[in-house]
This record gives sequence, structure tokens and C-alpha cells, in this order.
Amino acid sequence: MLEIRDIHTYIGESYILQGVSMEIPKGNVVALLGRNGVGKTTLVSSIIGFRPVRTGSILLEGKEISTLPAHRIVRLGIGLVPQGRRIFSSLTVDENLEVPYKGPLRSERDFSTERVFQIFPALKERKDHRGGKLSGGEQQMLATGRGLISRPKLLLMDEPSEGLAPLLVRKLGKNIRSFKEQDLTILLVEQKLSFALEVADYVYVMSKGKIVYHSTPDDLWQNEEIKARHLGI
Repeated sequence: MLEIRDIHTYIGESYILQGVSMEIPKGNVVALLGRNGVGKTTLVSSIIGFRPVRTGSILLEGKEISTLPAHRIVRLGIGLVPQGRRIFSSLTVDENLEVPYKGPLRSERDFSTERVFQIFPALKERKDHRGGKLSGGEQQMLATGRGLISRPKLLLMDEPSEGLAPLLVRKLGKNIRSFKEQDLTILLVEQKLSFALEVADYVYVMSKGKIVYHSTPDDLWQNEEIKARHLGI
């Protein structure tokens, strides 16, 4: 689904991504793990087009997308659930879900808001509530629902479990497994190791802007050196 080949990304003069390469097979959940500040969110931003890469390639189903603007990348089939949720606190749930329809993005592939409400019934009950009045878990549902509106082929989820209670993390895991069953490919950026290993098919570990390890979830779980050195566990 997605192939990242030796990308280098800068923020100003800061050299953030230093030759990152990874593959995300179609229909898989791939987890990207690492401590704060190692470049995980910058990688997500580079994929979606917010932080253009200086050199390297990003291929979506074989098509080069690293030179495209973000709105064209979204139209090609990449959705985003950003870190911190980034919902519009002054808009209602309904209005937040309608935002992606205001531009030229709508197609026959799109989810309706009713489809999102089927996935997240709690949102339907609060569809007239403003985003700022929702609980943390409800805000995460809304951010995920907004990411699903254009029915992406690949969903980027940046720290979706951040700030959630354990019960809501378990529900999030159930949703991710459900999305996978519907042939949605997911890049899951996470710090919660046990959660990521439970839902992922394959894992990458990032440190100081580089991929330093990749394996199956079981192999990482048994690798005490990598967990201690790069994940603080």
C-alpha cells in the first residue's frame, strides 16, 4: 500500500528524518513506536504532505506522492487522525464531520455521517454537542470518524490512545481490528507498547529520526535490549 524510501525531512534547519524507509502492506496494521521527539509525527506529516520531504520517495500503490500537496494526497486515499485530535471545539459533532465535504474532496467513495454514527453510536447521541464539550474518548471517536469520512485506503493514526482511560483504549483496539477486517490499511503511531503490539501485524521502532529496528510484535516483545534502549521499558 505504502512504501517509504530513504526520506529526509527538515523543519527549518533541524534535520528530523534521517533516511527513513519502511513498508506498509495492504490490509495490515503497522505500528511505529518510539519515545517523544524522535520524529514519528514528522513522518506522519511527511506522508500526508504537511512537511515536504527534501529527498527520498513516498509511494502510494506505486504512485509517487512526496511532491504532491496535502489535498491531493487525501484525494488519492490517505486519511489522518492527528495527534491531539484537532477537532473544532466550537463546531458540533455533525459540523465537524461535514468539514471534509466543504472542499472538492467528496466522491462516491465517501462515508456518510450516518455510517460514522453506526461505527460510533455515542457520537450520534451527541451529534448536536460542540466538540469542546465532549469527553476525551468522544473527541477521539470524532477525530477517527472525520478521518474515515473520505473512506481512505490508508489511515494514519497519530497517538490515538493518548489521554484515554484503559477501558477506552480497549475499545479503540476493537475499532482498529474492525477497520482492518474492512480492508483498511493503518499506520499506527503509538507510545503504549502493549496496545500497539496487541493490534499490529508488524512494528517499526524509531530513534533520533531513524528506523532502528523492525520485526513482528512477538519478536519485539521478547527483545529486552531494544525495549530498554529505545522505548524506555
